Amino acid sequence: MFFNQTFKNIGRTREIIGVLVKYGFEDAITNTTLRNFITERKRLTWMRQNKPVFEYSRWERIRMVVEELGPTFVKLAQILSNRPDMLPQPLIDQLEKLQDHVPPFPIEEVRAIIKKELGKDLEHFFNDFNPVPLASASIGQVHKAQLKDGSEVVVKIQRPGVKDIIELDLGIMKDVVNRTERYLKKQGIINAGDVVSALERSMGKELDYRNESRNITRFRKLYGDYKNFYIPRSYKDLTSEKVMVIEFASGCKISDVRQLRAWGHDPRKVAENGMDIYLTQIFEYGIFHADPHPGNVLVRKDGVICLIDFGMVGQLNQNDKIAFANIFVAMANRDPRSMASSMKKLSIEDDITDMRAFEYDLNEIIEDYASLDISESSLADMIARLQKIMYDYQMRVPGGIFLIFRAMAILEGIGKQIHPNFNTYDFVKPYGVKLIKQQLMPKNIYNELSHRFNQFSALFGSIPVEIKSILQKTRKGKLHIEVELQGYGYLLKKMDSITNRISITLIIVALIIGSSIVTTADFSKELRIWYGMPMISVMGLSAAGFLFLILAYSIIRRRKYK
Repeated sequence: MFFNQTFKNIGRTREIIGVLVKYGFEDAITNTTLRNFITERKRLTWMRQNKPVFEYSRWERIRMVVEELGPTFVKLAQILSNRPDMLPQPLIDQLEKLQDHVPPFPIEEVRAIIKKELGKDLEHFFNDFNPVPLASASIGQVHKAQLKDGSEVVVKIQRPGVKDIIELDLGIMKDVVNRTERYLKKQGIINAGDVVSALERSMGKELDYRNESRNITRFRKLYGDYKNFYIPRSYKDLTSEKVMVIEFASGCKISDVRQLRAWGHDPRKVAENGMDIYLTQIFEYGIFHADPHPGNVLVRKDGVICLIDFGMVGQLNQNDKIAFANIFVAMANRDPRSMASSMKKLSIEDDITDMRAFEYDLNEIIEDYASLDISESSLADMIARLQKIMYDYQMRVPGGIFLIFRAMAILEGIGKQIHPNFNTYDFVKPYGVKLIKQQLMPKNIYNELSHRFNQFSALFGSIPVEIKSILQKTRKGKLHIEVELQGYGYLLKKMDSITNRISITLIIVALIIGSSIVTTADFSKELRIWYGMPMISVMGLSAAGFLFLILAYSIIRRRKYK
């Protein structure tokens, strides 16, 4: 079993490396230990659509690599496109172009999965089941159906074997990141290990439809009293890890202006309602639908807005909500110092060594954005510039922030399609002001002071215990100090390689000298087998020659890769 899995990993790794080489990323192979997986002579034709690969930009070639590696990598790259704090913006732009359309799997497999997951045949649960899927993606596909009670529903079925493929690819990605970390940092891709860990958590949730069902139930409880907003219910008794049944939502896309007007609705009012609903999710409840593209935001004939597909949900805690709101309020007040302070509070860690330079960079955004009128202003452009600053200063912020940025940019694009004077910032500012006022309420001030007091109390309470522990270890001679030297990994590997070559060289020299000395000994003619040399000398010289060939090949191969 172990060896079988190992061979699978090696085979898939070789396939990935072959695609990297094909698109001109040979430097990623030759400058890392991935070169051990591919032979020197193996080269693929570097062409794409009858055009030399090198006529495309590096970022375009990365997108092509992802597309060719298949739907799993496409899905992973789409998740990565929401993390501009970890990837450069040109690469983000290319990853956003990826499409998640793959051929559907046959109805026979759908039947088998439903029977395995729900325990009975498809006909037991549905009066009617459309064998042609409404949509098909890398994770699964969606079919329209009718329950026994006549309710119209959609059924999501996970693609067969996709979990095993994703787990295999994630394992390989961890290994690849470990082998190419220095190379990736040179290309501007920082925290690659964190990226893979985030992907693993995100994909783990998306591969279990019960998580999405729980998200739907949570949102329905929060918005149960809303008249202009509806979330289709999930049927928990018909939901498992790989199958989910959801109430069918009829309506048109929110961007379908012609249909909205035909139903007698004002598109401008619909856009405003949609933005208010979304900002309520962020700034009041702290949990929000993270993928509001037009296909997931529907408008019913009665004007009620429906959200579907809760596979991707973002969350913010109270402190992050306040810091995020303060950024927009500080922009409105043209206060770069306050804006810089709020962004620093929002970040988990950063590389801001000069706070004044950071404030100047933010002030440029404030002045440029504040001078534009509604027709010229773009929240998406402002967000892109903020994300670049976060990347330049290596600011790590909660992943939910970038989901908000992405969603707000999508909503602004929809709003401007159906509302000529739509300005997202006008909607955001009141929520920010409201949050700041809430922060200054006596109850919230008391809670904050109480939290700070508890922190200081815990700190002062632990100091005597820690000091006592240090003194006890010192008295017993058990106090250890660990020093970790950063950036010496490559040097140590190089020294290890040099040491191995020296060791082989010494062995070769020893074999040659020893074999030469043995030839001077007095052996009988029967033991002298080749040109008067004894057998033991011949064996020693042969071993020395074999080791010399290995050493020479290693040196020539290394120089060729350089």
